[in-house]
Amino acid sequence: MFDRWTMPLTQAPLTRLAQGLARWRVRPDQVTVTAFLVGMLALPLLALEAYLPALVVILLNRLGDGLDGALARLLGRASDAGGFLDIGLDFVFYGAVVLGFALADPAANALAAALLLFAFIGTGTSFLAFAIMATRHGLERPRFQQKAFYYLHGLTEGTETVLAFVVFCLFPEQFALLATLFAAACLVTTATRLWGGHRTLKAFEAEDRESVDR
Repeated sequence: MFDRWTMPLTQAPLTRLAQGLARWRVRPDQVTVTAFLVGMLALPLLALEAYLPALVVILLNRLGDGLDGALARLLGRASDAGGFLDIGLDFVFYGAVVLGFALADPAANALAAALLLFAFIGTGTSFLAFAIMATRHGLERPRFQQKAFYYLHGLTEGTETVLAFVVFCLFPEQFALLATLFAAACLVTTATRLWGGHRTLKAFEAEDRESVDR
């Protein structure tokens, strides 16, 4: 929901950081993998209830997630392979963070964590399934040209997920309640994406049939 406003604000500072990495001949995929490995440290840190160090590595991961794309665009190396690696590792990282909270206090957190992972499956699959179909129909990305995939809007997007992780780390004793609320928002996102994506694709299929009939 907030990505359309936050993403334009982050592009200039990310580009400046990318320029520094380019001078050191760093490649985008190296940033992607490094950010993922740093982010995965959140899993053991959360399991050990080291919430503030976990928050630091979560934020570093998100910084790297934006930086790899900025570097790829700067170098003219934006690619489907890089986009695939980026989004795939993102979802593994998201799941690891939720698992970390479940391990920290299984009795209190496991059920809410399972619900949130269930909701993440919905948001992730609806996002990626529509991206595949959008590519097949040649749909453009008017607001998110820097994205490797067609970006179907929703109530919970990247910005909201980062904010949720920050709040989880700052108030870990409230994880069960906060995760349940965020899971509900993710389920709303899944429903709206399925509805909106279905309507959009049906409209384009109808246009394709009309053009063939002509």
